[in-house]
Amino acid sequence: MSEDFLKNPLSLFDVRGKTAIVTGASGAFGALAAKVLAGAGANVVIAAGKADELKKTAAECEALGAKVESVAVRPSSEANCDRIVKAAVDKFGRLDILVVGSGKNDVAKIVDMAPERFLDVMDANVTQSWLMARSAGKQMLAQGKDGRTAGKIVLMSSARGLLGHPAGYTAYCASKSAVDGITKALGCEWGDTGITVNAIAPTVFRSALTAWMYEDTDKARGVRGAFLARVPKGRLGEPSDLAGPLLFLASAASDFYTGHILYADGGYTAG
Repeated sequence: MSEDFLKNPLSLFDVRGKTAIVTGASGAFGALAAKVLAGAGANVVIAAGKADELKKTAAECEALGAKVESVAVRPSSEANCDRIVKAAVDKFGRLDILVVGSGKNDVAKIVDMAPERFLDVMDANVTQSWLMARSAGKQMLAQGKDGRTAGKIVLMSSARGLLGHPAGYTAYCASKSAVDGITKALGCEWGDTGITVNAIAPTVFRSALTAWMYEDTDKARGVRGAFLARVPKGRLGEPSDLAGPLLFLASAASDFYTGHILYADGGYTAG
């Protein structure tokens, strides 16, 4: 085994010149993932249904020095997913990294949730993850025949894929458990191909949707206190807490990791 990496261990995390697709790039995690990879020197292809928000993410990635291609579609069909992958290959010649940051939640007690709402969450979180991994995988398998590592796939899970929640999370918990299943199954299926498939599973981290939990109000303090009683690190997550795990899973540093769910949760799932 060569130990050349010891001369520069940080090279294991180098994604400069790699081409990354990030879906859901108008959302909190997707936009963060795109900017992390852009700042690390990757070419980024960003996709989302909200064209105006996508333009904002593209400008932020370009300001970090990245080459950017935008595709204003959601990964909601085979055709859309193939279109996103084709945009990456047409622009940059290959695809090295896929980050599926798209998804949704819909909170309601089971007796109050129409089946259509449940299926909508499952489609956004599960079916679209499967479709996007399928389209990207075809490209990665084809280009992996040149002997290089074929690619990195990072799916978006949640601590709720492992744990339940009393507030009406049957759709969300079920969908994230299914994402975990896809991650493990594809990790096995593609284990000998050079493609790694892993998932990041955060708990609460700062975003536009959770900003209220960080405020100094009675409601925020009450909710935050109850939640933090179960978080060994004693604080809520920050975007930077997801950056390191993402870069690890998107780089050669994780070449021996596949089918793995990486919990970015301050120890929440450990107790």
